[in-house]
Amino acid sequence: MSIFDNEDEYYMREALREAQAARDEGEIPIGAVIECGGRIVARAHNNTERLHDVTAHAEMVAFTAAANTLGSKYLPNCTLYVTVEPCAMCAGAAGWTQVGRIVYGAPDEKRGFSKLGRAMLHPKTQLSPGVLEEECKELMTDFFKGKR
Repeated sequence: MSIFDNEDEYYMREALREAQAARDEGEIPIGAVIECGGRIVARAHNNTERLHDVTAHAEMVAFTAAANTLGSKYLPNCTLYVTVEPCAMCAGAAGWTQVGRIVYGAPDEKRGFSKLGRAMLHPKTQLSPGVLEEECKELMTDFFKGKR
């Protein structure tokens, strides 16, 4: 039995599907979904190559989609599920959206926001790292092995 509840694993598997779509498109395989009230209100994956936009990270695209779906720029009752720890830019955006919770799979040793500290997030945001960590990490590792 996992230390995480089945709901977290369910939504992280949906984020993994997005990451696989990114990989299939030649993008760095990071996927995100935003859950609110028991339903997915946004799903996205990296689009930096396709859009020629360094800010088109999965989290950023998902925040925009969720805000449009919900009609609010604030997401305090929502959870962001993302396959890899958000970078500083995405953590900053998470702070501005006031997202209620962030669940991520694999840590990002090089560019993850935790190197800079939790202060980037909204003070009320809950953090749950390590959900399906090995599966998320493996997707990234395999992608970059194929590039080298």
